[in-house]
Amino acid sequence: MLADQNLQILPNLPSLDLQETKEFYQKFLAFDQVSFEDDTTLVLKAGNLEIMFWLTEEPDYCQNSSIYIRGDGIDDLYPQLQQKPWGESPLAKLSELADRPWGMCEFYIHDPHGNLLRFGHPSHLPG
Repeated sequence: MLADQNLQILPNLPSLDLQETKEFYQKFLAFDQVSFEDDTTLVLKAGNLEIMFWLTEEPDYCQNSSIYIRGDGIDDLYPQLQQKPWGESPLAKLSELADRPWGMCEFYIHDPHGNLLRFGHPSHLPG
């Protein structure tokens, strides 16, 4: 049923401050297009990636939300991200790139509000 339709999934993450969210995703992840923006909603694009954000006053929503981004360019993206100024925000951070026991090579980013972005591709290790 759904597989027969031309549909896309659009992640919808909470944000404590839409302006701060926009600045972070533009500066750190090159989301260079604003598809929509008002007082309660922000939609950003980078190539074929698109993320929607909704305004909340609940930090727990952000700190318990995540998305997974999978693709072949993860190994090339990681060194570029290492060059970013991660010390500018207390919650924004970049993890190490590592092979995980579940067969994926991954790294993680926490945005300034605590949303978790997991990046990965199948591991090249035998297993």
